[in-house]
Amino acid sequence: MMVKQVKVSNFTEVKGIVSAAAKCYNDVGVHDMKGSIADAKSILGMMSLDYSHPVKIVCENEHDLNSVVNALKQ
Repeated sequence: MMVKQVKVSNFTEVKGIVSAAAKCYNDVGVHDMKGSIADAKSILGMMSLDYSHPVKIVCENEHDLNSVVNALKQ
């Protein structure tokens, strides 16, 4: 299980995570500090999270995880 903590600052970044996750074969989860978990491929799920603090991106596959994290740096 691979985990990376990231700061998401705006809706464009949320959309970037969703579109990168959609290209991943494996499931990608996003966990906020309040304990909520969303499927990173679901825009509605992602919109329900609290981004006032960093979130954790969780994936079984390191390549998929890195592609989602790198989408934030675009």
